Amino acid sequence: MRPLDTHALMLFCSVARCLNFRQAAQQLHMTQPPLSRAIRQLEERLGARLFERDTHGVALTDAGRTLLPQAQQILALLDAAAASLKRDAVPARLRLGLTSSVEAGLFQPLLCALEAQLACRLELTAAPSPRLVAAVRRGQLDAAMIALPSATPELAVMALRREPMLLALPSGHRLARKRKLALADLAGEAVYWFERARQPAFFDYCQQLFDRHGFAPRWLREPHDHHVLLGEVAAGKGVALLAASFRALRRDGVVYRPLLEGDELAVGIGLVWQAQALHPGLALLRELAAATLAAPLDANAPEALP
Repeated sequence: MRPLDTHALMLFCSVARCLNFRQAAQQLHMTQPPLSRAIRQLEERLGARLFERDTHGVALTDAGRTLLPQAQQILALLDAAAASLKRDAVPARLRLGLTSSVEAGLFQPLLCALEAQLACRLELTAAPSPRLVAAVRRGQLDAAMIALPSATPELAVMALRREPMLLALPSGHRLARKRKLALADLAGEAVYWFERARQPAFFDYCQQLFDRHGFAPRWLREPHDHHVLLGEVAAGKGVALLAASFRALRRDGVVYRPLLEGDELAVGIGLVWQAQALHPGLALLRELAAATLAAPLDANAPEALP
């Protein structure tokens, strides 16, 4: 039997730290007699006493003081080796959140590239940006594509693009004859808009711009499902302000028009992750996100008039 092993060194360091066998046993979740036996066996194998025991307490001997820093260094090296192996191991999955503030097809080129190049399984979660930010902070997601501005304390953020705002309106609406609209054209209209709780930072940002332009229409609560929203628009119940990517959703009875103030109201798209995260897939994710999402949509290109 070798005179030293990691278990014996761990027990020795625990007693040396406490200088009390009872307390050390409690911290090690064991009883005192087996601990005392293990220390005696270690001393016998080394041929040296490590502790002086008397009625006044426990103290390290000269041999114990010599062994302690070396034992601590050995255990620290083993911990570092285990941590490096864990860090370098390829995780089984990359958990990525996708904001519902833009049309899901916007992320398709990124997802296809990730599926082709990622060395682990890709797991996706779609949700409003505040929920995604909270999940990244709690470690429930490795990263998330979110709408900006958003409150992102303690997270790393990479801004990728801006999505201009456009208008969805019934194809038979009087304003559908115009190639480009302004907020002033919507005076007196019923306008669908999202609730503040879904995206507080962006809601407040837009509200400041609405106030600056004196824009105060009759607001309608926007349905969470954008297909339902477009059905409401097609039915003539109101018009909707949407990020430009939603123009990819074709619906009979709905047309899209660029908005003069669309760039002012643009929603940003960014990638967030924990700055200290060690997931090896994050570097590839950042690279592919920049490559596939850098070019904004041309929201100023009008559709053909019906």
